[in-house]
Amino acid sequence: MGSDKAARFAFAAAAATLVLAGCSNMQMGSPEAKTAATGSAGGANSENANKQLERCSSSLGTIAVVEDTNASWYGILTGQMRLGSTAPVLKLLIQQSNCFVVVDRGRAMNNMMGERALEQTGELRKGSKFGKGQMVAADYSMSPSITFSNNNAGGMGGGLAGFSRTAGILGAVAASVNVKEASTLLTLVDNRSGVQLAASEGSARNMDFGAMGGLFGGALGAAGGGYANTAEGKVIVAAFTDSYNGLVRAVRNYRAQEVKGGLGTGGNLSVQGADEAQGSTGKRRK
Repeated sequence: MGSDKAARFAFAAAAATLVLAGCSNMQMGSPEAKTAATGSAGGANSENANKQLERCSSSLGTIAVVEDTNASWYGILTGQMRLGSTAPVLKLLIQQSNCFVVVDRGRAMNNMMGERALEQTGELRKGSKFGKGQMVAADYSMSPSITFSNNNAGGMGGGLAGFSRTAGILGAVAASVNVKEASTLLTLVDNRSGVQLAASEGSARNMDFGAMGGLFGGALGAAGGGYANTAEGKVIVAAFTDSYNGLVRAVRNYRAQEVKGGLGTGGNLSVQGADEAQGSTGKRRK
């Protein structure tokens, strides 16, 4: 009899799944699918930007986003986690904030140079205006890095196991809740001098209830898992948004560091024998 009940339950669950699937519909702009970097930007205007994103009344200069694709974090991001480049997300945040004007130094640069090469061969129409002297310099470079990412920082069920059957079930449910965490870092460098102007760490944490679907059978998991699962990428985007907000607050109150005697002229921390070494080349530090 028990097997008959199990069979009827499985059939009902499968039927419910088919009904839900038949009633499914595509939702453009679904809030469940959005990340912390949402909305759009056009010039100095933005639409539906994250309300927590810091903004500037005027831009501070032009900026290029430069990723270290040889870094270990980038390999984990694109390989193990199967996520894409962080540059598009950061460019959206930067433009929406109006703190910098974004210039592209990524793969689109190949297309820009390709058009110029066509112009030089004479293949482009007259008036295409791809002559020299039109590209805008990048005043600053922003470099992102992921300093920490944990896809499962622990469940909540350890303290509930062993008390009773009910508590054991609750413990199993709680243990299926994964905590996703990420910590990111952004650095801002002046391209003319090479001086690092600002740096900002950011972090994000999210509770993932997606694994709970497995406790109630494959039918419920198939119906609700896609809705409940939280992608690691959303946590990373939220952490970068936090990093960028911190960087904007830093540069809005920016004050240049000063070194007595000027930057790059030897510094004020003396090293034994430095004067003699400079004197041997005909230059003596004063």
